[in-house]
Amino acid sequence: MDGEWQGGMPLPVESELETQYGVARNTVRLAVDVLVNEGLLVRVQGKGTYLKDHTVVDHHAYRAPTVAVPGTPLGGASSAYAEEARAAGRKLTSDFQMLIVRATTDITERLRLAPGEAVVLRRVLRYLDGEPWSVEESHYQVRLAAATALMDPDPVPGGDEAALAEAGHVETGCVDELCARMPNPEEARWFQAGPGVPLLVQLRTTLTQAGPVRVTETRYCADRNRLVYSLGSAEAVDPLDRVPAQADRPRAECPGPVG
Repeated sequence: MDGEWQGGMPLPVESELETQYGVARNTVRLAVDVLVNEGLLVRVQGKGTYLKDHTVVDHHAYRAPTVAVPGTPLGGASSAYAEEARAAGRKLTSDFQMLIVRATTDITERLRLAPGEAVVLRRVLRYLDGEPWSVEESHYQVRLAAATALMDPDPVPGGDEAALAEAGHVETGCVDELCARMPNPEEARWFQAGPGVPLLVQLRTTLTQAGPVRVTETRYCADRNRLVYSLGSAEAVDPLDRVPAQADRPRAECPGPVG
């Protein structure tokens, strides 16, 4: 955490760590196990143990748009990822899927659907410099998505919010629910996370004057993401704009317990 060892470096061998810290070899091994579990180190078979690069990227989960775009008063959330990747000097790539699935209870309750009703699921798997970064899944009522670009098997130019606006469903508000949980085995494999690293889960329900139109669940690996909300007027200063780019910023630490 002090930066003495940088991401990507090999960890000193056990005998060196024994001497440096004056502890037994078993203590060194247990300590390394803890750091691997926390996702700070990674073991590479036949090569050794390495520090993982834990550059933290800020994602603006909501930022007041500086320029009003007709039909999208909440701003273009989809474009934020590309802007943030450029600012951090990272390469953003993604895979896209469109599916028709049975909605889970969480989704049916928020979209006011009957239990088990089918929904349109649009999934984006995002990568930064080839490293898995986030999974975004947007859910829509089939009858709402029908005859719109939301039924296309490809990303919509301008984002899904543009397709909704074009169909007359202008999103005017949203409700975000944030939680943290441990990944399931499939998620852990995809994110390539340490076994002790949780996911940040953002569940956003967007609304029009007529009611909810979209529920989006976005999952982030907690060791490489920070969610930022900028509230208030569009002219408000974002304090994160005054610090170095994400690639140059040290890993942010959550405050520990008081007392």
